[in-house]
Amino acid sequence: MKKNTVYIVAALFTGLLLGYFFFKGEPETHAHEESTTAGMEEVWTCSMHPQIRQPEPGSCPICGMDLILADNGGSGLSEDQFRMTENAMQLANVQTEVVGTAASDGQQMLLSGTIQENEETNTVQVAFFSGRIERLQVNFTGETVRKGTLLGRIYSPELVAAQQELLTASALKESQPQLYDAVKKKLKLWKLTESQIKKIEESGAVMENFPVYATVGGIVEEKLVSEGDYVKQGQPMFKIANLSSVWAVFDAYENQIASLKVGQLIEIRSQAIPNRSFRSKISFIDPMLNSSTRTVEVRTTLQNKDGIFKPGMFVEGQVSVDTGTKSETITIPSSAVLWTGERSVVYLKPNPQEPVFEMQEVQLGSKIGDRYEVIEGLSNGDEIVTNGTFTIDAAAQLKGKKSMMNKSGGKVMTGHEGHGAVISPVSNGSDNDNGFQREWDKLITVYLKLTEALVASDASRALASANTFKKEIANMDIGLIKNTADHDQWMGLIKELDAYVSEIAEKEDLKQQRKNFKPFSATLIEGVEKFGSENTLYSVYCPMADNNTGGYWLSLKDEVINPYFGSAMLNCGIVKKKHN
Repeated sequence: MKKNTVYIVAALFTGLLLGYFFFKGEPETHAHEESTTAGMEEVWTCSMHPQIRQPEPGSCPICGMDLILADNGGSGLSEDQFRMTENAMQLANVQTEVVGTAASDGQQMLLSGTIQENEETNTVQVAFFSGRIERLQVNFTGETVRKGTLLGRIYSPELVAAQQELLTASALKESQPQLYDAVKKKLKLWKLTESQIKKIEESGAVMENFPVYATVGGIVEEKLVSEGDYVKQGQPMFKIANLSSVWAVFDAYENQIASLKVGQLIEIRSQAIPNRSFRSKISFIDPMLNSSTRTVEVRTTLQNKDGIFKPGMFVEGQVSVDTGTKSETITIPSSAVLWTGERSVVYLKPNPQEPVFEMQEVQLGSKIGDRYEVIEGLSNGDEIVTNGTFTIDAAAQLKGKKSMMNKSGGKVMTGHEGHGAVISPVSNGSDNDNGFQREWDKLITVYLKLTEALVASDASRALASANTFKKEIANMDIGLIKNTADHDQWMGLIKELDAYVSEIAEKEDLKQQRKNFKPFSATLIEGVEKFGSENTLYSVYCPMADNNTGGYWLSLKDEVINPYFGSAMLNCGIVKKKHN
């Protein structure tokens, strides 16, 4: 018994001794781990709005989505590089392209323009004698007239007297042929024909209401007189447009002018005439620059015997340009470039396998079509962001990296430091012209019309609204933005909006329009957060949009009317945010 007791005591002593050696450092270890954990402060952010940064989990104050833990790991990253989550990239529709080189000769330049009347063939029908218009045979614009068409009848006391002179001179023409010839010449100056003069002589009667015939054929563009009007000799009565040939007039920007010359071939297309193209030559380049649009007018003449070209119709011209060199040239899409003053920046993706980015300044050359020549800053094989650039730039700013607004890097001070959410700095608009807010609200109104078209599943209406949005962007006066920070952010925002809406404007398929509506809406919501709105708006979210990846849109109503599915799933979604 005593022997067993000794064994038990020895075993307990041995166990205590081993436990002491194994676990004597545990309190210190725990203390160290707690200290380390306390030093690593968690930051929670929104995958859709990376400018939101909070010390604890919750919901995004902008869109209502659950916040996610921000990636604090910067392992392996250089000072100017930063990482984005795959979810954030997907929601922002970030797309990249590997830079390649192409022969600089024989590239295609795209020009936008409209069909206009050929001023060289337009005419004005005038009154050849004074009098009162007793009757008009042509009573509305758009009517087609041919040469010799009866336009109306005029009572002219002068012409009545001249006819009396003709009858008198005709009776005396054997004895006074010179008088007879002088009277006939006078009538011919009033555009009376030989047959009309002969008819007066043969009838022996004076015509009181004399007919007026068209001297040219064409379309009545403007009616300048009415029945009962008194007209003087030489007074315009009708403007007549001859549309047998028309002008295609394009706008060329300053950096495109050097690549264009008279006689250059241009291939023309129009959405109104699908599956057809028309070749012509540049006939005129305006020597004067339009100081408002910073463009020059480039013109070509098109034959229009069939009347397929209508004045006002939008057309696109494609010109093959020769830059004068056979060297290899790097070109990038215009959607990849952010501008701020004289600086042009793009975002590089150094590792194709990692969502890591960094800003790169570039020097651009001429613009050819929708691409820019890169003179300096990029190399063949570099991967750059071509879609979602503004979102990437916003993330760079918030992480204190080099960005469009912050050339040297460093944290952007928001005025919310030490408080919960940290939101990107934006002026409240007080420094900006009220005209800018009106212009911005116009864009929102057009966006809402586009949303209504998608709700109605009307692809043609959506196409028209997208084109209207593009025109409103082009007509905006960015000089109305007085605040420098707002100006820089606006330039990036409007560039993305233009790129996204262009994708919608180029698609006649409703499914493709809705796919591009997602990033378009996300960018516009960012704009509303930054620049506000005259009306109260609501951010609405559908989790099933875009193959169940989810999509947002803006609405004037606090209810769900789904543009991604229309009547098929009209009320699918949830109102996430109210924008006052």
